[in-house]
Amino acid sequence: PPAAVPAAPTGSGSGRPTAPPRPPLCAHAPARPPGARPALWPPAGGAAHTPDHDAAAADDGAGSRALASGLAVGLAAAGGAIAMGLAAGKAVEGISRQPEAEGKIRTTLMLGLVFIETAIIYALLVVILIIFVL
Repeated sequence: PPAAVPAAPTGSGSGRPTAPPRPPLCAHAPARPPGARPALWPPAGGAAHTPDHDAAAADDGAGSRALASGLAVGLAAAGGAIAMGLAAGKAVEGISRQPEAEGKIRTTLMLGLVFIETAIIYALLVVILIIFVL
């Protein structure tokens, strides 16, 4: 007589055999849950393994940090340049209208320029923190 073939384990009463769970395709892809059909895993938009997947996972957000740093420094420098230009223009206008107040206007202008430059330096410090700490 022929040898008896052991019955395959079946899932939740569906009559279909269930496959053991597969290990993940790479370190960042989730493992297929038990009972999920291979044709439907990984889910759409999920972590499918591609040749660039490991490189993108190892990137660790360096591109995002570079973009954020560039935008922060650029906006701070542009804002500071506009503010300094407006302050200098108004100071020159004030001195031309009232030459006897030149000393007070120039002192106030220099103090205002220092405060504007301080804000730009703070933005630079934040960018350095973004690049090297986060």
